[in-house]
Order: sequence, then structure tokens, then C-alpha cells
Amino acid sequence: MIPPLKPGARLLKVDGPVVETARLILRPWCSNDVAANTAMLSDPATARYITPDGIAITTEIGGWRNAAVISGHWALHGFGMFAVEEKSSHRYIGRVGPWCPPGWPGFEVGWGIDRACRGKGYATEAARASIDWVFAGFEIDEIIHCIEASNEASKRVARRLGARRDGEVDLFGKINERWVTSRATWKVEAN
Repeated sequence: MIPPLKPGARLLKVDGPVVETARLILRPWCSNDVAANTAMLSDPATARYITPDGIAITTEIGGWRNAAVISGHWALHGFGMFAVEEKSSHRYIGRVGPWCPPGWPGFEVGWGIDRACRGKGYATEAARASIDWVFAGFEIDEIIHCIEASNEASKRVARRLGARRDGEVDLFGKINERWVTSRATWKVEAN
């Protein structure tokens, strides 16, 4: 438990950009997202594609560590995967956005949406907004998406984004497909 602060005491608050779409709010993480993210990752079918070892996260500390890594990316780099909030319900529904920790095979925009919220186009909507945000703020010609070969749903999202398959990458000892969204193609797609 975190004790109350003394009057006048201040703590670091990671305050990043907020990106809104028609149905979603993409924002930095807050402590209220940890339990919902843990619940999402407790589903073995979801964890298979999102967690580093492909194993469901079922403990409070495991969920906290996962969220701390993502929110720490924000604190260390000034950007990271956004917490995705559904506007109509104000609930956390997943994480989508830029990801580039040390040793990663490129500057990625990835996505992970809670099972209960899939099939609504949220991953595509949030990824499109994230890619817009990345191309608006970074001098980068391509964004990668690392997708396990059996993850057909993520490959459909990549295709909807206009990404093309471009080889393979090794992530944590597993071979993943490397998909690429290029700035030149994105300009054409977005207009």
C-alpha cells in the first residue's frame, strides 16, 4: 500500500500525449490500468501473443511488472504503448502504440486488445491513430509490426493498415513475421 503524501510533497507524474479517435482514447498509463491489463493477460489465448514467454499472467505482481515495463518505457523514452480506453465506457480495453526497447528489431507499433473487445475494429482504429502520431512526431521512414505466424487476427489488422510482410525477426527465441508500414505508403493510404 502506498502511504498518503505529506502536504506539499510531490511525486513524478508521467504526463504524455493523449490521442483521441471516434471511439477511443489513447493515453499514458495510470495505476488504474494495472488490474485490467492483468485480467486481459490472464487469458492464455491473449498472453500467447503478448507476453514475452507466451504464458498467461495470473498474479497481481506479474501484472504490475508487465504494466511497469510498459509505463517505464514512457518514463525512459518519452513515448510508449498507449493505454487504450473505450470512450463510451471509460474502461481500459488494451494497449496499442510505439515500442522500441533496447535490442528490439526496429521501431514497432504493436497492438493488444482484450478478448471481450475484439471484433469491433478497435485494434485497427488505435493502431492507425498511433501510426499517425508516430509519423507526425518522428523522423522515421518505416514502422514494423512483429506478428507470430499463427496470429491471423493481427495479420488482418496489419493488412487493414496497409502493411506488407517483409521477412522474419527473432523475438525471445521465437520467429515472428516482420510486417512493415512505410511512410510513403502511409501518406497514400491515409488520404
